[in-house]
Amino acid sequence: MGYTGMMKKIIVASHNPVKLQATLEGFMKMFPGEKFEVEGLSAPSEVSDQPFDDDETYQGAFNRAKNAAQAVPEADFWVGLEQGIEDKEGGMESYGWIVIRSKTQFGRGKTGIFFLPPRVAELIRQGKELGEADDIVFGQTNSKQANGAIGLLTKDVITRKSFYVPAVVTALIPFVHPELYPDQLG
Repeated sequence: MGYTGMMKKIIVASHNPVKLQATLEGFMKMFPGEKFEVEGLSAPSEVSDQPFDDDETYQGAFNRAKNAAQAVPEADFWVGLEQGIEDKEGGMESYGWIVIRSKTQFGRGKTGIFFLPPRVAELIRQGKELGEADDIVFGQTNSKQANGAIGLLTKDVITRKSFYVPAVVTALIPFVHPELYPDQLG
């Protein structure tokens, strides 16, 4: 993708400002000569409000990107970000999947993984979403639109935005090297 001087439109299947900022930062890192505008919209994930395993989380991100493309077909890129959790080896891990589509290419990336405190995990098992459980345990309001669980647990050493940016970057690899990823439209 060479520099064209034209503004590229990115649709993110979320209104969460953290997800919009992380997407823009990832694109700017991978394509420093390009100009981008980012717009958020609500697009259904077609999975649980709180995905409970890797496959469901990935499917949620994939579906959000696909549904965003159907809603705004004139955009250049569509991005789905989905945060998921999974019980594993006596703990509950948290991570996110990122799916990026264009008219000609498809990419996906995954964040790192961290384990949630047992009290947060128990609230999730009782039916709360991760953001709601974080707010209860940490005495916050709408923490998922701030630095989320990762920011609260690391004292903002890793923010929710900085947690997502590397996954956006890795999802963009097929866009940087399309010759190495032929036929990658999902």
